[in-house]
Amino acid sequence: MASRHLARSIAMQSLYEWDFNGKDDTKLESIVEKNIKEFGPGLEEIDFINRLVKETLKNIAQIDKIIEKAAPEWPINQIAIVDRNILRIGLYELLFGNHEEVPPKVAINESIEIAKNFGGETSGKFVNGVLGTVYREIGEPGKDYPTRAELAKKREEGESSAAKAMEDKETKKKEDEKTDDKSKERKKKKKK
Repeated sequence: MASRHLARSIAMQSLYEWDFNGKDDTKLESIVEKNIKEFGPGLEEIDFINRLVKETLKNIAQIDKIIEKAAPEWPINQIAIVDRNILRIGLYELLFGNHEEVPPKVAINESIEIAKNFGGETSGKFVNGVLGTVYREIGEPGKDYPTRAELAKKREEGESSAAKAMEDKETKKKEDEKTDDKSKERKKKKKK
């Protein structure tokens, strides 16, 4: 839906402007209205834009913590303002949005496209990496995926199984060598 893409772009531009100009919540509504008039005259997705902006801000503290966990090398204030707000909208849709209205993979792909259009050279890859990490962590709604902790435990069990197999192989090899040595000794004794 091209109109939803435009609506997300307007929401991102509004959050960008709000973020850039000191995060004054009292100005946010007028920023959104101005951007709708400028970039989306006649657009029917105004409720969608307003919901994206308001709900993203409502959950911003939690969203920012998730960004910091998913991209630990990048403190939230060091992420480019455009990328930061694209991630915020994408994470809102991924974690708090209506998945029947916007499936998680659509939210991720839309965020990547907006990052490619508005961000820097590597913004698309960065947004993809962060949202992909979160998506893998939570799994696809309706599907049963192992958690990171379950995967780590399974890997650990696999490593201990592999270590046990290696030990068993070494023990067998030593036993075989002992058997071979005994066999050789018997042959020597027979020859004498």
